[in-house]
Amino acid sequence: MSKIMGKILHNCKPGVIKILQSIAIIVILFACNRTQQPVDEPETVLEFGENGKFKIAQITDVHLHNNDKEEVSKTREAILNVNETEQPDLYVLTGDIVNAPSDEGWKTIAGIFSSFETPWTVTLGNHDDEDVWSRDEIFDFLMQQPGFVGQKGPDISGVGNYIIPLVTNKDQQKKALLYFFDSHGYPDNPERGSYDWIKFDQIAWYREKSTQFTQQNNGKPYPALAFFHIPLPEYKFAEGSTTFKGIHRDGSSPPDINSGLLASFVEMKDVMGTFTGHDHLNNYIFIYQDVALAYGQISGYGGYGDFSRGSRIIELSEGEYGFNTWIRNLETDTFHYNYPFGATFREQEIDYLAAVNKPEKQTQGLSYYYYEGEFSSVKEMTGSEPIRSGKIENIDIDIADAEDHFGFEFSGYIQIPYKGMYNFYTFSDDGSQLYIGDSLVVDNDGSHSLQRKDGTIALEEGYHPIKIMYFEDYMGQKMEAGISGLRIRETVIPDDMLFTPAR
Repeated sequence: MSKIMGKILHNCKPGVIKILQSIAIIVILFACNRTQQPVDEPETVLEFGENGKFKIAQITDVHLHNNDKEEVSKTREAILNVNETEQPDLYVLTGDIVNAPSDEGWKTIAGIFSSFETPWTVTLGNHDDEDVWSRDEIFDFLMQQPGFVGQKGPDISGVGNYIIPLVTNKDQQKKALLYFFDSHGYPDNPERGSYDWIKFDQIAWYREKSTQFTQQNNGKPYPALAFFHIPLPEYKFAEGSTTFKGIHRDGSSPPDINSGLLASFVEMKDVMGTFTGHDHLNNYIFIYQDVALAYGQISGYGGYGDFSRGSRIIELSEGEYGFNTWIRNLETDTFHYNYPFGATFREQEIDYLAAVNKPEKQTQGLSYYYYEGEFSSVKEMTGSEPIRSGKIENIDIDIADAEDHFGFEFSGYIQIPYKGMYNFYTFSDDGSQLYIGDSLVVDNDGSHSLQRKDGTIALEEGYHPIKIMYFEDYMGQKMEAGISGLRIRETVIPDDMLFTPAR
């Protein structure tokens, strides 16, 4: 191609050459711009508070029967209790809000939330369009109401697929995203199950937008949450989860068809948690494949169940990859939970490990002992005599003299930048263990193929002793240790966090 262009330019007059060069530049710029499409900016953005917090109250399954005045009054009082005790920055109504009649019921709902002078929005449930108003007509009405920030969304399946970015209070810089999906109602073919599923074109829309936002943020996904009514099939995997908290009294009722939305959340690496309703006697949350799957708290008296009416509260912190959440009901707040740690966030309930004094003389890196032998556990390894010892910048098993039947003990200090919860992992073939101080945080011991194990610990800011032990039995060897925190996206433990006393 370049040879052909050279011949063309050689036979052209100077003025023509300049024109051709200008055309070439335009073509190149056009091609470059095609690789990074600008984001179609959403119509609405909301701000973090001056304190760097943004609080969402999820209202779900109101099931308003507007002709039942006692029910309406009790529901109104339950919602007022949420407003007075929590004072959220946004209300998200996640479906099955109005049973009947459509017009008067939605007018009642709009009257309640518009009176708070707080932004509010809606994703629709399977019962919302069973009376007179269609999903389009519901949104046509809602979009005229004071404080309503939802949108019908693009020309894809459903009504109410949209995005609301959260921006900083001072300079309007994006810091987080809220995704909203229509989970529809019932499949056209009843043989496909009782409930419909989020469609492929909705997932494609999400993936496109997520990619654009990540490109806009220099390749780093924004922390995001997703809201819809009908839970994903993966909500059924709650039993036995070590990160489970809440009540599970209803059988989870997702679609029979799994259209792969969770897989896309995992691949795009932005959505931290999903928040649904639908099953009134569930309010649990757990973490599956690094995504929190959460139910709200039934909010209205028109639906079944004896739960105290209320709301799930979600609080985001500007610049942090994580969130705190809890259930607010008529009596109290309960089930306090932090993502990504799957444990309480209340400091009075957390036992933080104290830091040690900073070593007077230190160098970057770790000390190590090297062992050889046929080990089946790290305890067997450390019970033998080391072959040699030394210092190294970070964990590295490539310095072993043997291909199989060897092991290492790495030790030193890790500098923790702020007080908080931290997750550590080891990814090893064969066994490994990670200690902070005297606490065994990750136990990945034993002779096994490549596998990952995680552990969480609460640490004070400062220096903490760290020890990582690893042994290789035979056939394949790998050792990786990583860390994450609310302000540290998951990464291999960096060199500049590791120190060893200088001799």
